[in-house]
Amino acid sequence: MKILALVLVLVVSIPSALAQRDQGKRSEPRPQQRQMKEEDRQRMRQDMREVYRDRQQRPERPQQMSPEQREKLRRDIEDTNRDLRKK
Repeated sequence: MKILALVLVLVVSIPSALAQRDQGKRSEPRPQQRQMKEEDRQRMRQDMREVYRDRQQRPERPQQMSPEQREKLRRDIEDTNRDLRKK
């Protein structure tokens, strides 16, 4: 009984395995990647260094607004929107 089950599993799985193998042969080969020139690598390194330097010089995120500041900002925006609708 176990041998019959093993044979059945093999019969079912072999076509699937063969189909996957054949599919790999039919696919188009990938184009080869270009190698970067030394100048390009150096330029990229410099660009990345500049980005990190800029990030360090950037001020930190502003602190969260107080409830009073948020309320004032909300009122200012509503007033501005009202004025724009009137025009």
